[in-house]
Amino acid sequence: MNNYSKISNQLPDKLDEKCRDILISFILLSKDLNRQQLEEIRIGLEEKVDVSVYAKKEFSDKKMQEIRLGLKNNVDVSYYLNPRFSWMQMREIRLGLERGLDVSIYAKVHFECYQMKEIRIGLEEGINVDIYANFQFSGSQMSIILEGLEKGVNVEVYAKTFFSIKQMQEILFGLLKGIDVNIYANPEFSDKQMREIRLGLENGLDVSIYAKPGFSSIQMREIREGLEEGLDVSLYAKLDFSEKQMLVIKEGLERKLDVSIYARADIPYQNMIMILDDLESGIDVSIYLKPKMSWKNKERIRKIIIFLRKIHKA
Repeated sequence: MNNYSKISNQLPDKLDEKCRDILISFILLSKDLNRQQLEEIRIGLEEKVDVSVYAKKEFSDKKMQEIRLGLKNNVDVSYYLNPRFSWMQMREIRLGLERGLDVSIYAKVHFECYQMKEIRIGLEEGINVDIYANFQFSGSQMSIILEGLEKGVNVEVYAKTFFSIKQMQEILFGLLKGIDVNIYANPEFSDKQMREIRLGLENGLDVSIYAKPGFSSIQMREIREGLEEGLDVSLYAKLDFSEKQMLVIKEGLERKLDVSIYARADIPYQNMIMILDDLESGIDVSIYLKPKMSWKNKERIRKIIIFLRKIHKA
């Protein structure tokens, strides 16, 4: 039995003679094609599409499938016959063609499949995708810009490649709330800083007090919470204070104590806590106002005072 007969006996009976001959020819001549690729050729022959378009070793079986489906649905597969396209890119182009879209906008190798998808969805919704059909935007960035376009906000404020995904989200959230996002639509702010400014604006606060890149997001939070509580944040809304120092000063204000005694950048936060506790306990804190005395000596005297108070109470 020759090779032709051996292969013929292994093929499905439902193939007509012409299709059988073509498939056998591919099998005999295309030793570089694997079983999955040959299966796509066989299915194409059954569906009576021009398999010569994709019966090439440079197309994987999944790429062959996308081309075959395009041929079956009578779309112009020439838009995605470039073997440099992944099968997922081919799929997005095919879906666009099947829906009558102008795929020339995104049928480009430098667009990833996720980017193609966001552009395709925008085209399907009748949206002008020009503002984000830029390969420098990631698929996720495109998605956030598309969401803004869908909701009718001015996406030009954040449709910029230098904004991260999370920064874009914070600006979009602000636009949807109707606040002035120009106050924080600045790449110098991290997304967490943007969030603190946005929350302040949403609560009607004077965010100019802390909307400064020099403040960390945690410092901004301490100031924002102080403003929400009606505290005099001017006592600690200073770049000289660390996050922990701000927290201790705010804590003192919440307890209605005279924090001016320790609201100084040169006092370590651990010592601030010590003074805060003493103020609340009614201990004389005048010792802490002596600049020439070391904190080690101040702490030693403090322990003696606390010990004497305990003896007196006893």
